[in-house]
Amino acid sequence: MSLKLEHVTYTYNPGSAYETHALKDVSLEIPQGQFVGVIGHTGSGKSTLTQHFNGLMRPTSGTVYYNDEDIWQEGYSLKRLRSHVGLVFQYPEHQLFEADVLSDVCFGPKNQGLSQEEARERARTALIQVGLKEKYFSSSPFELSGGQKRRVAIAGVLAMEPDVLILDEPTAGLDPKGRDEILDQIAYLHQERKITVILVSHSMEDIARYVERILVMNQGEKAFDGTPKEVFAHYKELEAMGLAAPQITYIMHALRENGLAADTSAITVEEARDSILKALGRGEK
Repeated sequence: MSLKLEHVTYTYNPGSAYETHALKDVSLEIPQGQFVGVIGHTGSGKSTLTQHFNGLMRPTSGTVYYNDEDIWQEGYSLKRLRSHVGLVFQYPEHQLFEADVLSDVCFGPKNQGLSQEEARERARTALIQVGLKEKYFSSSPFELSGGQKRRVAIAGVLAMEPDVLILDEPTAGLDPKGRDEILDQIAYLHQERKITVILVSHSMEDIARYVERILVMNQGEKAFDGTPKEVFAHYKELEAMGLAAPQITYIMHALRENGLAADTSAITVEEARDSILKALGRGEK
């Protein structure tokens, strides 16, 4: 299963004085099971890109494929597509509306045609998968903390058992502990269920820690596409786009410039630690 864009352009207000190209001739393919990070400055086209993956936006030109099928061909079921490609919006807790947590998470599966019993079973499984304790299942979602609400909202998409999970800034507004818990849970789901995860984030540290591939969007175009090490090696170009590399990148370059044989491709704290200890002759024998 794969998602593919071929020469996709999206234009707001075409033909008017306010014409804006949000996406410009973007081509890419995301194979099943990949963990992809999408980064870019505000207005770079990140959210517009992800909303093309499940048909919430229709390209002005170009083609979007899911499993080699054009999702905009006549007769194609966008409802079916959205049960396979789930999108969690930024601040998804604003979409919670049912009287209790379990009912809220049941909403998607019931819309898929599942019985009440099947939907409740899916909802329970999804809530456990996102790490929400069972004692909260009968609570009003509005009584929960910000991090707990975020888990419920993500569970609502997971309960539909998508093959692709798209998360647009899933940790926005959370404290560091809540952010780490949410991302660790998403990484665990990716490993256990082998689902494709597309993570849109402003945090270079989070991207470096979790994803295996990064797409960099800039002014509606795909600027870079590669592994975290490959992409963050272009940290000067990223800065010119209003982005930054993980802080570790700058530290390692500074150490190198001051004579320590530090590995400048290190992008996580663990990699940096191992490189520095090795450079100091204190690494593993």
